[in-house]
Amino acid sequence: MTDGRSWEGPWKVRLYERVRERGYDSLTAFAEARPAVPLVELAEELGKDDVAGVQVLSGLLAEAEQRKRVTRFVRDVLVRILSQNLPDGWPAVLDDANRFAVAKALGSWSAYTPETHEERVTQARAALRASPPPPGWRPLGPDDELLRTLLPDEDV
Repeated sequence: MTDGRSWEGPWKVRLYERVRERGYDSLTAFAEARPAVPLVELAEELGKDDVAGVQVLSGLLAEAEQRKRVTRFVRDVLVRILSQNLPDGWPAVLDDANRFAVAKALGSWSAYTPETHEERVTQARAALRASPPPPGWRPLGPDDELLRTLLPDEDV
């Protein structure tokens, strides 16, 4: 966790300097090289004390908007959130603890979803609840077949 220093100074410049220092020309390329790694872990890799997960999220969204790949970004965020909240994959039984973990993951996903995709994410969440994925399902990236079914690419 950061101590607030992540917001000091020109944080966007710092974020992209760190990405370039690691040999990547974009934050997206850096993140894609680490599929299913939670946003907070990406931030820690870029600067344990001065980069926050929400800054990584913001940068990834900006790049996705520029490249017209927001739907893929939305799927990627879900993969990263599921990896953090359901590390063993989708639970076989939705007891109270598992129900909470799923709700937390899906709620976080909704919170991080850009306004343009809120309705589609609401529909995808409902579909996941109505027809849960197989036990142990753990998408390894944004191009997971089930995720592409739930949120097909529609960016223009």
